[in-house]
Amino acid sequence: MKRLIEVRTYRLKPGTLPAFHEAMHTRAVPMLRSKGMDVVTYGRCDHEEETYHLVRAYESREALEAEQGAFYGSAEWREGPRSALVDRIETYLNTLLWVSREAVDGMRTLNAPQGAPDTH
Repeated sequence: MKRLIEVRTYRLKPGTLPAFHEAMHTRAVPMLRSKGMDVVTYGRCDHEEETYHLVRAYESREALEAEQGAFYGSAEWREGPRSALVDRIETYLNTLLWVSREAVDGMRTLNAPQGAPDTH
């Protein structure tokens, strides 16, 4: 069985990584999961300063569009953690890939979210 994963990487404004992680970890990810989205992994990227990732898995492209449309169009998101995250993003990039369920489980296990990000 295959899953569509969305790999979203963010380049954050200088000095905003700790606050971005706090908002993602305590507010956005719990909200995403409460709406049924499969958040595979999220956290600081090791290869560059001020970069962050969010990986979600979906059954299909249609499921991705429906789930994200409902979530990002909701008042709960717009009035909740949206500005705490969006205001700290300089740029972001999405990549969609088809992978096996085993690959998703491996990503989930090998990239478990940590507490506060290492800001060097």
